Amino acid sequence: MLRRDFIRIVCGSAAGLPFITHAQQSQRWRVGFLHPGQSATVMSRMMAFRDGLVASGAKEDPEIIVRIANERLDQLPAMAADLVDQKVHAICAVAPPAVKAARAATSSIPIIAVDLESDPVGNGWAASLAHPGGNVTGIFLDLPNLSAKTLQLLKEAVPNAANIAGLWHPASGSLQLKASQDAAAALGVQFHVFEVDRVTDFDAAFQAMAEKNVDGLMMLSSPIFAGNPKILGDLAIRHRLATINNFPDFAQNGGLIGYGPELQTLFAQAGGLMRKVMQGAAIADLPVERPTRFRLITNLKTAHAIGVTIPTSLLLLADEVIE
Repeated sequence: MLRRDFIRIVCGSAAGLPFITHAQQSQRWRVGFLHPGQSATVMSRMMAFRDGLVASGAKEDPEIIVRIANERLDQLPAMAADLVDQKVHAICAVAPPAVKAARAATSSIPIIAVDLESDPVGNGWAASLAHPGGNVTGIFLDLPNLSAKTLQLLKEAVPNAANIAGLWHPASGSLQLKASQDAAAALGVQFHVFEVDRVTDFDAAFQAMAEKNVDGLMMLSSPIFAGNPKILGDLAIRHRLATINNFPDFAQNGGLIGYGPELQTLFAQAGGLMRKVMQGAAIADLPVERPTRFRLITNLKTAHAIGVTIPTSLLLLADEVIE
C-alpha cells in the first residue's frame, strides 16, 4: 500500500485544525503529531517520522493524528488538549511551544520532543539526559557546542567579521540565545540580537541589520526559520549579508551557509523513539537523544553575489557545495 493510502489531509482554520484522518487503520497505535509550522513544510517531516515509527517489514498500521498551527502559536494549547481528548497513546511535539503545550495538556501521556532550541534539563522537562524521569524525552541539540561551531563556520567564511547579528525568535526560548552570546564572547565578536515574532517581521529585521552595518548573520534555530528558507535566503542576498542558518536547506535556497541536523533523518529518529514507547518502553527511562547526522552546505553562487570568498578549508569541509 502506498503511503498516500494511509493519510488524507483536511485543512481548516478552527482550533484543532488542520488535521489528518486515516483509512483502513488499526487503532492499536494512536499517535499525535503537534507542529507549530506551516502545512506546506510539515508533511514531509511527518512522513519521515512515520517511516521511523513503522519498522521495515513491520505489520503495524499506526494512526497519526496531526495538528499543525501554521505559525499561530496561540492555537497550540487547544490543539494539544484536542490530542489528549482524542485519547492518543503518545504525542510527538515539535519545538518548544509545542512541547510546552503538550506538557500543559497532560502529565501522563508520553511526549517525544523534537526540539532544536531547548535544554530539557534546563527547562525542567527531564531530571537528566540519561534518565528523564517524567513523561518527556526526545531529541535535543547540544546547544553550546552547536552555537560555537556555527559561529566558527561563519567567522571562517568572513574572517574579519567583528559585529555579528543574531536573528532570534523569542518563542523558541532563551537558552540557545545565551549559548550563542557565550560563543560570540569566546570568539571576541560583538553579538547584536534582532528579534522576530512572525514572518512579516523579517524585512524590518534585515533592514535594521543593514543600518547597524553588521558583518554577518547567524540565525538561531526556530521552526519559522526552518519553514521559510527561500524568503530568508532572498533577504540575505538583497542585503549582501553573509548568513549561516542551522538548517542545511537554507543554502539550497540561496543562503550562504547551512549547517545543522538533517531534518528528515531527525524526524525518522524521533519515529524510532516513538516506536520504542509504543512497544512498551517506559518514557521515564528512555534517554534523551542527540541528532545523528549534521550537514554543511555552502553556496558559491551566493558568495559571488554578496562579494564573499569562501576559503578552500571551508569548502573541503562541506558535504555539498552549490556552484
